[in-house]
Formats: sequence, structure tokens, C-alpha cells
Amino acid sequence: MKLYDYHGAPNPRRVRVFLAEKGIDVETVQINIFESENLSPEFQAINPRRVIPSLELDDGTVIDESVAICRYFEAVKPDPVLFGETAKEQGLIESWVRRIEQDGFAQAANVIRNENPVFENRAVAGWTDCPQIPELIERGRKGLSAFYAMLDKHLAKQPYIVADSFSVADITAMCAFDFGEFVGVAVPTELSDLASWRERMASRESSKA
Repeated sequence: MKLYDYHGAPNPRRVRVFLAEKGIDVETVQINIFESENLSPEFQAINPRRVIPSLELDDGTVIDESVAICRYFEAVKPDPVLFGETAKEQGLIESWVRRIEQDGFAQAANVIRNENPVFENRAVAGWTDCPQIPELIERGRKGLSAFYAMLDKHLAKQPYIVADSFSVADITAMCAFDFGEFVGVAVPTELSDLASWRERMASRESSKA
């Protein structure tokens, strides 16, 4: 089994943090997306979508998309439970993961993929001949600011994204905030409930993955 990873990207980090929480070790292969290694014929033979992370199982099966990979490992090692115990928890966690991806990850991606010259003509992950759209940069920045404020308000009511339990939703949010700051949209210091949550996340050993 191999995990195709890149330490400079946020989505592979979601998987690494998840694996650290589970205590699972997997062989990793670094694929540098900033140097277009994911677009090489060699990697395309492994995953025609050319996206990172990708998990290659021992039988040659390839699973991509961060949450799908995490779900695979949740089934392999259910404890600790990170996708929720009850039907209600599972539904809420799935809802929040999708919301964080849309409102956080996607907005940060709009900034970096439409601003950084490295992504010229490949502004959408896995695609080639996809031009950058400069107007999406400012929209992404505004979207991130709204995302920060929304989660600060949400976290004023509870210690984790979903009720009282750490979950894959917290992992997703943690990586989304770091991604947002990486693309140059700082989290305002006055968002105190969000700041407290981020401190709790940073204290977890898995956050270093």
C-alpha cells in the first residue's frame, strides 16, 4: 500500500492527520504538484485524474479524494471513531466536511490557483489547458473572511465542529484555516472562539503530521 502525498498541499495533510489520529503507518511517495510531477506520464498511469492524495492498495486499486481515503481507513481501523458514532453525528459530520470544503478549501484554492504563476493554464486540479481567472482571487479572499467569521460564531457554542467530539470535520477545518493563511488571508485576531479552538487543535500531536 502506498499513499501518494505532497507535504506542501492541504488535502494530503488531511489524510496524514487522520492517519496520525488512528495510529496507522503507511508508506508515502512525495509528488510535487508545484513542479507538475502529478501531470507526469508515470503518475498518470497510476491515477489518470492526476490528483493528490491518492492511495494505491496492494491489489493495484487506487482511491483518491481525501475523505474517501479517510473513510477507507475508518473501516480498516474503526477506533478511534472519527466519522461519528450515531446516525445524527455521522450526518452532521458529513454536512460540515462538505461545508468546510466549499466555504473554506475551495475559496483558498481560488486564490492560489488563479494568482500563482505555477498554476498558469492549470487553474483546476488535475486539468491542463485551464486558464486562470484573476477575478476569482478577490472573491476567494472575501469567501475566506466570511468562512472565518461563520466558524468563530459556530465555535462559540461548542468545543468541536460537531458537538463534544473531535472528528474528521475538525481535521478538515484545521487544514482549511492553515491553507487560508498560506494563501495570504490571515484569521482576524478578534475571532476569539476560533482562536481558542485552533489552540486546542495545535496541541494535538497529530497536527504536526
